[in-house]
Amino acid sequence: MEVGFLGLGIMGKAIAMNLLRHGFKVTVWNRTLSKCDELAEHGASVAQTPAAVVTKCKYTFAMLSDPSAALAVVFGKDGIVEHVSGGKGYIDMSTVDAATSSKISEAITKKGGYFLEAPVSGSKKPAEDGQLVILAAGEQALYDEVLPAFNVIGKKSFYLGQVGNGAKMKLVVNMIMGSMMNAFSEGLVLAGRSGLDPSVLLDILDLGAIANPMFRMKGPTMIQGSHPPAFPLKHQQKDKRLALSLGDDTSVSMPVAAAANEAFKKARSMGLGELDFSAVYEIVKAVEPPSQIS
Repeated sequence: MEVGFLGLGIMGKAIAMNLLRHGFKVTVWNRTLSKCDELAEHGASVAQTPAAVVTKCKYTFAMLSDPSAALAVVFGKDGIVEHVSGGKGYIDMSTVDAATSSKISEAITKKGGYFLEAPVSGSKKPAEDGQLVILAAGEQALYDEVLPAFNVIGKKSFYLGQVGNGAKMKLVVNMIMGSMMNAFSEGLVLAGRSGLDPSVLLDILDLGAIANPMFRMKGPTMIQGSHPPAFPLKHQQKDKRLALSLGDDTSVSMPVAAAANEAFKKARSMGLGELDFSAVYEIVKAVEPPSQIS
């Protein structure tokens, strides 16, 4: 199976590499073309523009950083919409809002192409291991056709119906995850400031009802002050913002998510945006207790 892949950031690179390892023929593009070099060493073809990818490949996947990047690749110079044609499939795995997905879908289908949104739940390691959860919506025939790729990329794929449902589901998932991380950070700092050993707290949490892979994986490195980016904090804050906008649209009160968003915004303002989203821990830790403030 031959596919195109646009966007070779942390997630896109891992997914494209996984496809290559499983025998897919992959043509890649990235705005910074030098990021294609490692994929080329593993057998990928390199295209100079998104248009060149969609012209060559029947199925083109994209994993881009935010709505503006997703729209630019489709509508910009040498973009997808200029060269997509009948029978071509475009699968956007970026985390965007439903309105962005709908705009892209409308443009692709008007040109005779097929569109599927397919954001994923999971970060760098699951992407490398083919253990993502795929949240697809849009053209069901296209979903069925690219299932062999999804089965390599992820451990489970969900077809969620009409375009927009995948985007909304991903925002809900990331909203919950970000709020959990913020509460987890507060708990670790509270334990330490109370004279308790945060590593013992991790052991206790892992034996209880709220045990989860995120606490298990992130907790030890957070305590050490290490936050290598598996899911950059700037992207978590972007997803929080989009989720809160969805809450506005649906009249859902989200005070916990709003408070967590402010914490991630503060972390970005402190220059932590490129680190893992677990770096929100640092802004909680940075607040000195009253006895230490002169």
